Amino acid sequence: MSAQTLLPSALRLNIDASSFGFADTTELQHLALPWIGQERAEQAARFGLEMDQPGYNLFILGEVGSGRTTLLSQMMREHAARRAVPPDLCYLYNFDAPEHPRALRLPAGEGRLLRQLMAQLAKTLQDEIPKRLAAPDFTADSDRIERIGKTEEERVYAELSAFADERHFALVRDQGNMVFTLKDEKGEPVTAGKALALSPEQRLRIDADEDALRTEISRYLEKTRIMKRTLNDELAALRRRTIKPLLDHEMQVIRNELRKQIKDTVKLGSYLDQVQHDVLENLELFQPCEDEDVRLEALVEVLSRFRVNVVVDNHGLQGAPVIQEDNPLFRNLFGGIEYESEESVLVTDFSRIRAGSLLKAHGGFLMLHLRDLLTDEPVWEKLRRFLRSGRLQIEEPGMMYAPIAAVALTPEPVDVEVKLILIASVEEYYAVQEGDPEFARRFRCKVDFAESFLATPESCQSTAIFVAHTCRRLGLLHFSAAAVATLIEETHREAEDQTRQSAIFSHSEALVMESSAMARQRGAALVEPQDVLAAQQARVHRHNYPEQRLQETIVDGERLLEVTGEKVAQINGLTVIDLGDYQFGFPVRVTARTYAGEEGLINIEREVELSGPIHDKGVLILHSYLSALFAHIAPLAMNASVVFEQEYSGVEGDSASCAEFYALLSSLSGLPLKQGIAVTGAVNQHGEMLPVGGINEKIEGYFKSCELLGFDGQQGVLIPSRNRRHLMLSPNVVEAVAQGRFHIYTANLASEGMALLTGVPFGSREAAGYPAGTVLGQAQKTLQHYRQACEALGSHPPERRPRKFNSPRAPRF
Repeated sequence: MSAQTLLPSALRLNIDASSFGFADTTELQHLALPWIGQERAEQAARFGLEMDQPGYNLFILGEVGSGRTTLLSQMMREHAARRAVPPDLCYLYNFDAPEHPRALRLPAGEGRLLRQLMAQLAKTLQDEIPKRLAAPDFTADSDRIERIGKTEEERVYAELSAFADERHFALVRDQGNMVFTLKDEKGEPVTAGKALALSPEQRLRIDADEDALRTEISRYLEKTRIMKRTLNDELAALRRRTIKPLLDHEMQVIRNELRKQIKDTVKLGSYLDQVQHDVLENLELFQPCEDEDVRLEALVEVLSRFRVNVVVDNHGLQGAPVIQEDNPLFRNLFGGIEYESEESVLVTDFSRIRAGSLLKAHGGFLMLHLRDLLTDEPVWEKLRRFLRSGRLQIEEPGMMYAPIAAVALTPEPVDVEVKLILIASVEEYYAVQEGDPEFARRFRCKVDFAESFLATPESCQSTAIFVAHTCRRLGLLHFSAAAVATLIEETHREAEDQTRQSAIFSHSEALVMESSAMARQRGAALVEPQDVLAAQQARVHRHNYPEQRLQETIVDGERLLEVTGEKVAQINGLTVIDLGDYQFGFPVRVTARTYAGEEGLINIEREVELSGPIHDKGVLILHSYLSALFAHIAPLAMNASVVFEQEYSGVEGDSASCAEFYALLSSLSGLPLKQGIAVTGAVNQHGEMLPVGGINEKIEGYFKSCELLGFDGQQGVLIPSRNRRHLMLSPNVVEAVAQGRFHIYTANLASEGMALLTGVPFGSREAAGYPAGTVLGQAQKTLQHYRQACEALGSHPPERRPRKFNSPRAPRF
């Protein structure tokens, strides 16, 4: 077979808009947006979201812009709408251990209701308790108890006073202290002078009486303490009896208001009982006293214990929560505890506990990006522990390293049932699989988004629906059917395949927005194909300055490139330069030299460490193919070198191995190559041409160079036949081919390309070797001359030295 010339119709896919069945996208707005070309991912995602068993969290793989986040969010909302609304989560004061606040789950909306009821309770207690304690009935009972107590105290004091009189002591109460003095027979106080005149026997008696009186006073003080305590207990009991009906009523009101079925009924009942007990134990704080500031401060502290901290409030939520956490810092994801400084100490309480996304997503779905988690080790470790236990402990990170003392607070851990959805690239996914298998096994459902999909009439219809939804959502001009067809053609070009469309819909969305802007500029009501093409051209113009400068170096003669005539051992290869946001093709001259020797093929780029491993592999393969062609005269006595002229930043890829092969054969055979035909394609050890990437950019890059240097009607590009389906060339190239100014050739074998470039048959080996008049026959003759020259000199193969290579950022071949 020989190389084939492609017709213009084979150079790009043209979509027939008349087959769509609509005039413009306004007719499609009511249709649901499907998962375009992502049937596998859709089935996997639906399976994972419906699985309730633990461990079936979802790992979402795909390229940025493939719609993975948007589509998963849409599906999560659909599933969430069918789920029950999860309960609220509250933190309450722990009367037994204040440093361990208690967690309480209540039906959705009941958390804020409990908070309101407890706030109303505190207000009611402040209003009603002082009134009831000042009521006539309570005052009468309180006065009666105090009178009885005072009477009993006076009786005991009278007994003590009589005891003192019997022993000639006068007893006086002075501000709670008991003072006594010795009296004589006349009842007068015994002075110091009189005391000195007493006999020793009288002094002994007086000392004994004094000791007895002191003992009796001690008994009296003990009795009064007991009596006072009894009095206080009776008064406290009276206050409790008076207030308890009020508390019973208020607590019953709270229980009646929380009428829904509560899972933590026992915990709520225990809490309310403790609240009631705490109020009854501090009733005296509700009564005015002399030091009002101290009383009010203590009362506020008591009432603050009755607050309800609703950390998760699902009031008004329809279905389960769907949360997308784009900033998963430790506090945002797991919650935290707020602190404030008081007298050089960090203090806090249960009301300062804050929930994170995990707690808020309980009963629903939480979407995270794996890259965000991998860059924050504390978050990663905390998430691993949560996945292992299913329980979340709210804590404030770094408090152990706080520069000042801090009050410790350890809230009660809570069970969290949440479906995690991790967005990741393929590389990140397999890195986790290998580096942390324990974490990876918690994500048993893999959802893999394709980067392209097979084009069908249904996929074209779905793409049109996507355009309609985008226009409606962003307020853009709608597209005509022809404009949709032009946009679909662009998805084929992005996929580099006439049978497949690109699934990176963020690029399509951007083109929709830019096309709408172009249509508005010309005052149109609909976006037409000319607007889409104008948007594409404007985008290229914004990014192609580096390409323009390189093309100008060819016109200026700085870069050597010949696109006419014939040359021996020289050919034009094609590269692709990828700038990240823009890639373009650019031609480069490939030259070869051969002479007698025994070092074999030298890849100059490799020798100077300017080539990558894939390029080196391609050179070694073509060397193997070249050696196999002349195995009948092996070993070859040849030194050969091949180089990319004026390429200083390094090269990578194997798509220039065909061009290198042709340059070498031209050098060996002495046959000139047509300089107007540039070559791209890899070659295997059997001489078959293999498909390469960036085929459209390569062809268009060479086309621009020929256009700048001048067409002669003979220029073109030789590509592998297996690349035919990847052609989506720009309209100006297709037009030039149709006019005969440019040509696209395809070949299955490297031999067919060599015949095209030289106009000489490649040659097939016969018993005596390759026939004269063929490319291989000419090369064989040269190699035989090399052998004779080496034998005449008696040379021996030198020791080959090892070579290293690196992989710099370089043009791809």
